[in-house]
Amino acid sequence: MIDEAVLDFSAGSLVLLNGILAVVMFSIAIDLAPRDFRVLARAPKPLIVGLVSQFVVLPVLTFLLVLAVRPQPSVALGLMLVAACPGGNISNFITHRAGGNAALSVSMTAFATVAAILLTPLNIAFWGNLYAPTAEILRATAIDPVNIAITVGLMLVLPLVLGVTLNTRRPDVTRKLRQPLQWVSMAIFVGFIIIALAANWAQFLTYAGGIAGLVILHNALALGGGYATASLAGLSAFDRRAVTIETGIQNSGLGLVLIFGFFGGLGGMAVVAAFWGIWHAISGLALASVMARTKVAP
Repeated sequence: MIDEAVLDFSAGSLVLLNGILAVVMFSIAIDLAPRDFRVLARAPKPLIVGLVSQFVVLPVLTFLLVLAVRPQPSVALGLMLVAACPGGNISNFITHRAGGNAALSVSMTAFATVAAILLTPLNIAFWGNLYAPTAEILRATAIDPVNIAITVGLMLVLPLVLGVTLNTRRPDVTRKLRQPLQWVSMAIFVGFIIIALAANWAQFLTYAGGIAGLVILHNALALGGGYATASLAGLSAFDRRAVTIETGIQNSGLGLVLIFGFFGGLGGMAVVAAFWGIWHAISGLALASVMARTKVAP
């Protein structure tokens, strides 16, 4: 039973993953400056639409998917947890490749990361407690939303602040760091996921087949939900691409940190987050290649 499976992930590995995610977040933050936030403050509609898509539309679609499919409780909670996370670090790169508004994508990632301190634990608790089987897991693990908020804050927001500060005071340094750091952080993150999966390869193979289709469907709902939300809000095609990709690329690394830090590496949750980490990169790059064939005006 996947609900009874627990993946092996040492305390040292968890610390290492925290560090990797902090580096990834720092590599995104050095693209930002206070003026970017001022521009969005003057024209906030695309950002607001993106955050609504990320933290409202996706969790609602996820809950409806869980009600329709009724997967094992740990799998259902894994889907809810991934949906509660902010956008993933590769969304900015993929939006750029898609010919979308990369500046909006970076700002959405930054704002969503800050908002995640409050909204990620609230979404996990709210949607998880609405569904009886996942509510049992939450009760059994005695999740403290405050502790989750502290973890998210230290791991993501601190490097965000440091990155913006460095870019403001020493733009010459961040200009040299920007591209190499993004590629290095991505390579380290992917390598870490591969090593973590290798340590649990037998269990991953046992359960991934049954979960793969569900994750692919969930990711398609995320991308479709982002596109529909942006379209209904009347955003331009340039902005719509950013919102679509930002909603469909989730920070599954943060999901893994929370799963191993607060849920004891519960098998169904961990396999969902790990498979998401692989699949959203594939689907995102494929979608970007299709979008890039049609140029849109900024």
